[in-house]
Amino acid sequence: MASRFEIFAALHVPGDPIILYNIWDAGSAQAVVAAGANALATGSHPVADANGWPDGQQVPIDFALANARRIVEAVALPVTVDFEGAYSADPEEGAANVLRLKETGAVGCNFEDQIVGGEGLHALDLQVKRIAAIRRAVGPDFYINARTDLFLKTQTYDEALVDQAVERGKAFANAGASGFFVPRLSDPKQIERVVREVPLPLNVIAFPGAPDKKAWAEAGVARISHGPFPHRALMAKLTEMAREAIG
Repeated sequence: MASRFEIFAALHVPGDPIILYNIWDAGSAQAVVAAGANALATGSHPVADANGWPDGQQVPIDFALANARRIVEAVALPVTVDFEGAYSADPEEGAANVLRLKETGAVGCNFEDQIVGGEGLHALDLQVKRIAAIRRAVGPDFYINARTDLFLKTQTYDEALVDQAVERGKAFANAGASGFFVPRLSDPKQIERVVREVPLPLNVIAFPGAPDKKAWAEAGVARISHGPFPHRALMAKLTEMAREAIG
């Protein structure tokens, strides 16, 4: 029988992407399961927002881990967790934190290259060391979805930026990443190039005004996330309902 790790990895099919409608707690997880999901993914921003903290590793790590465990225990599907920068820039400390995450029952994590709480991105050689340390700590099965925030740091989405994304994606693959996540990469032609040149399943994020999932699937995307947008829409609806009730 295939493990949850194998089941989750097999869902990443270029051209037939797994849709991850991001959740934040056990209740939202069960709601998305009821909608027919094949797997679940938390988003760091909605977890923070739902519990009264700012995003950016402001959720205490013990709370984040306990929340992950509660979600895993509440559902039968594979669960991957947005773990931001693993709560440390140090490769070994971050790897130890991701191992703690694996021990909650999570099958994978997002791991980003931006300097959390600072400016810009970690140097590529450091980020490679961080990914490699995580892989050593968690073994071969855990799904490391290595994220680059290049497209979040600029509004100039030119080919030079794609060059940098490709360079990072190849290096992440060599370091042991399982997947490559590029938030705000959206142009199908640029996606096709990344898919062609980076030997990892590509994850993009749906956002208002983005191409539809059919266009992304045709470009070779293997995973589509929804990030903070489901939680934001739900909270806006809650405010509207409360206003009507109070008003």
